[in-house]
Amino acid sequence: MKSNVRVAIVGGSGYTGGELLRILIQHPGVEITVVTSREYEGKPVHYAHPHLRGIISTKFTHVDIDTISSNADYVFLALPHKVSLHYVPKLLELGLGVIDLSADYRLKNPEVYEYWYGVKHPYPDLLSKAVYGLPELHREELRNAKLIASPGCNATAAILSIAPLVKEKIIDTSLLVIDVKAGSSEAGSKPYRGGHHPERENAIHPYEASGHRHVAEVEQELSLLAGNSIRATLVPHAVSSIRGVLASTYSKVVDDGVDEMKIWRSYASMYSKEPFIRIIRGHPPYPDVKYVIGSNFADIGFSLEKRVGRVTGFAAIDNLIKGAAGQAVQAFNIAVGFPEDYGLKTPPLKPA
Repeated sequence: MKSNVRVAIVGGSGYTGGELLRILIQHPGVEITVVTSREYEGKPVHYAHPHLRGIISTKFTHVDIDTISSNADYVFLALPHKVSLHYVPKLLELGLGVIDLSADYRLKNPEVYEYWYGVKHPYPDLLSKAVYGLPELHREELRNAKLIASPGCNATAAILSIAPLVKEKIIDTSLLVIDVKAGSSEAGSKPYRGGHHPERENAIHPYEASGHRHVAEVEQELSLLAGNSIRATLVPHAVSSIRGVLASTYSKVVDDGVDEMKIWRSYASMYSKEPFIRIIRGHPPYPDVKYVIGSNFADIGFSLEKRVGRVTGFAAIDNLIKGAAGQAVQAFNIAVGFPEDYGLKTPPLKPA
């Protein structure tokens, strides 16, 4: 295990960058050496993140690969999709570890990437080398990984909600139907119509209902888990909360004899030793985003309607923590050899 790992955050002024800073300044094995922002170059971090005033004195700089390579061992890329593409190979060539929080290296198949993101991937060889940063599925591959592709928030919740049932072949996987409720921070810190919180307050409406790009990650990861091709459809809904993702994944059992105990055992078998998974049974009866806000926990549950053979898996996460910055740090900890919960021991907030 390394100590005092030097870390750079590229794209540190957005919501995810702010959460990376908040988490990593509490990390006992990390030194934050570089934080970049085009908009706030030369200004203290608290210009973008007033809640960190008096906690971190670092100033934002512009992106300079030489400066980063001289002062960092690992780089967190908190950049928009398609912006990380060309940074990653340069950083890897210089021997740095990279945790990319964009979608640019999540998908193994370059044709699938082109379908969902509208451009040919310029480095298809790196797609095969990147490790999908979902620790619950890829913990062993993450050890000593140099390129980690951190999952999308909707994909994280969807995969975790149903993975045990896929693994145990309890459900029909010819078509999984995923309903996602997402808070407005998922849209990022730059307002635009539809993503801007005032447009979402007191509203509940679907978006990208004809096909959301995170479903590609869901199909990829669940297909690997099942050992066969899985099809899924994912419809997100904008709700008036600021943080949080609740995924409800609908499927049918393959055997009418399946009961709640068998389903419960499948979840317990897969998740009972996971440090950031809490299986919800009792009070409250199902996962609720309200009880994970500010934490790296994923609350998981299920329901079975025997009358029609329908089973639904639920997952509630904070989209900015388990769905982004926290999960990225969790994967980084595994890669470097730190205890998995370093920097991530903050419990959820209540009330939130």
